[in-house]
Amino acid sequence: MPFNIDLHSHSFFSGDGVSSPEDLIAAARAKGLHGLAITDHNTSEAVTYLLEKGLMRLDGLPVDNFLVLPGVEITTADGHLLCIGATLPYLKGKPARKVCEMIHERGGLAIPPHPYDLFRAGIRFSTLEKLPIDAIEVFNAATTLRRYNRYAFKYAQIRGLPMIAASDAHHAAAVGTAYTILNTNDFSVKGILAQILKSNELNQKYLTPRDSMRKTWNNWLRLRRRKKNPELAAKDDSNGRF
Repeated sequence: MPFNIDLHSHSFFSGDGVSSPEDLIAAARAKGLHGLAITDHNTSEAVTYLLEKGLMRLDGLPVDNFLVLPGVEITTADGHLLCIGATLPYLKGKPARKVCEMIHERGGLAIPPHPYDLFRAGIRFSTLEKLPIDAIEVFNAATTLRRYNRYAFKYAQIRGLPMIAASDAHHAAAVGTAYTILNTNDFSVKGILAQILKSNELNQKYLTPRDSMRKTWNNWLRLRRRKKNPELAAKDDSNGRF
């Protein structure tokens, strides 16, 4: 059975996210998605939050026919790296290879998001070549320049890597703009992770100009807030939100 899953999204536990995990789930359901991965920047707080709310299960099974995959987007020393299917401690600034190793130790998949994107800390080709990654995000709905997605797609073809598409949503309205269609009979975190490693269909659509502007505006407000309030910035950093 095919399942539509957005494998890259951010809640308000990310410093630049504005929507609650519940709102992300509601938006995904409304768009016909079967699940999503919440991959906040350098923190897995959303997982603890959703487990307490009963919207995730420790055994990796769906809740009310909707599956939330644990995840995190780590700001490594070499660029951003998605962990899908596991939680991680605070690893900001660690080498990407070391982060990949820890992701695998915890049973997750290491997937570079928006590679080549010079404006969004994408991991560069010279580093990608040396990393034990499991798949690659070849379509990011929020990419700065569309050619970066084409570069990622060509690289995945050359290296024979599985491919994913995702929204990189930072607010609920953008969830499901792009997503990966995974055909499996095992609708669980374990089953979805196994299917990611195979050939999958990609739903590719870019953010609207309005959504792109909203994302940029959210980033500007976040940076302005941190500049005006050093105590807030220190608190956010200590919580691993950036």
